Amino acid sequence: MNQEEKSSANKDADSSEKNNNVLGRRNFLKALAAIPFLGAFLIALFEKKRYDDTLRETILDEFKLSADEPLPPVITNHKALNKLRIGIIGFGFRGEQLARAAGFAHPDWIEEKRIAAEQNKRDTNLKEFYEQDDLNIEITGICDVFDIRAERGLTVSNNKNCKRYYHYHDLLESKDIDAVIIATPDHWHAQQSIDAAQAGKHLFVEKCMTRTIPETYEMREVISKSNVVFQLGHTGRQSVTYLKAKEVIEKNILGKITLIEMTTNRNNPFAAWIWPIHEKANEKTIDWMQFLGPAPYHPFSPERFFQWRRWWDYGTGMSGDLLTHEFDAVNMIMNLGIPKSATSSGGIYYFKDGRTVPDVFCVTFEYPDRDLTLLYNGTLANGKPRRKLFMGHDAYMEVGGGLTVSVDAQSTRYKEKLEAGIIDADLPLLAYNPGQRTLDAVTSATEKYFADRGLSYTYRAGKRVNTTTLHIAEWLNAIRNEGKISCDIEQGFQEAITAHMATQSYLEGRKVIWDEVKQRVI
Repeated sequence: MNQEEKSSANKDADSSEKNNNVLGRRNFLKALAAIPFLGAFLIALFEKKRYDDTLRETILDEFKLSADEPLPPVITNHKALNKLRIGIIGFGFRGEQLARAAGFAHPDWIEEKRIAAEQNKRDTNLKEFYEQDDLNIEITGICDVFDIRAERGLTVSNNKNCKRYYHYHDLLESKDIDAVIIATPDHWHAQQSIDAAQAGKHLFVEKCMTRTIPETYEMREVISKSNVVFQLGHTGRQSVTYLKAKEVIEKNILGKITLIEMTTNRNNPFAAWIWPIHEKANEKTIDWMQFLGPAPYHPFSPERFFQWRRWWDYGTGMSGDLLTHEFDAVNMIMNLGIPKSATSSGGIYYFKDGRTVPDVFCVTFEYPDRDLTLLYNGTLANGKPRRKLFMGHDAYMEVGGGLTVSVDAQSTRYKEKLEAGIIDADLPLLAYNPGQRTLDAVTSATEKYFADRGLSYTYRAGKRVNTTTLHIAEWLNAIRNEGKISCDIEQGFQEAITAHMATQSYLEGRKVIWDEVKQRVI
């Protein structure tokens, strides 16, 4: 047989093999189809896997997108480093959460979670608490103006040498404290942070960073000139989902992004800041004048003490409490910085309880240099879950506890793949669900559930971890000169100015402008 005949025979053999494969696949599918329910299910499964494999290969190859978790460097061998002594200023609901994230839980909480785990095997809160890394710290000081909370803080510290301080200045002057966690109401954040920095104490501060614009400038100036390590408490900075979303943006998978939507929907009294009033709260157990501090004078009010977020005198409303969570996430993912302008609307539409802050709040932020509009809207009277939505010309990305990317049917970039059937605009282009360690092409109902979860936890190597624990660990690492800060004073400045621009626009009923050259709000 000559070379030409061999070549022809090989082609015939290849063609025959392909035809046999096609016929084999068709006969296999026909056989399955003869089994009414199971056959249809397996055919769908077969087609899904074929589609998934093709799409996954296409996406990973074209964008060099990793299926691995984008883990930031975190030191876990804290015991090998020097022990740090921590003081906590403000031991309310969030203060206790922060202490627990750092490894210190009240016995009542442990018992509550033990019972919960016995009743529901899926309740793993206690297990995860015991599995937290030992951050090699001790709580040596507690300061709270409510005696009951201060006493609870001493119990949580599990340190017989931990001292209760009646005024935060005394705590900051202590030589037994290296760093402080500030979890007081918003109207105290700036002054206490400034005083802590000037006292040489490293500080971890809850959001919103400040209550007013002037405070924000002063706080940045003082902390920037100090040698302390500052961390703002936006724990979403530790979310692997946000890190993956950042990677998607950097790979330009969405094309030109022109619109982003951020939302907050909540629908219960606690979520609307109607927090319980302790039965032992009175003028003898609460230092009311110290609570007021820089706020306008008001007669003693248990409601204002426990539910302070309902009033502008002490809090920053939906802007500083809720919008900032969303903005900081978007800012982390896209490095947007402070917007050129903010225009707000909303009102007190549902909770007619004497509050001064709105329960419906909407803001339009403009970034003309990025050809981008950033929208925020939220309500405290409806709980429909909605995720952050990044809209590009070629695709859009939804980000929550996980993320999905879907191609726009009119995409320019993916036009050929859409026409060839490689990509289906009716199915997600890709999905990332932390904990599963996969980058999938199509979501299932189960995966959707994980993708829509909140951000109290993230995943590291398939293990669920408290984001607050990771955020505090990052801060401690930086104090020990072992790492960088993800939410430093510059990130905090951007967060606070953006929030206050939205608030000022709402209160004054006008568009508020950021002058980037003069670094001023006008």
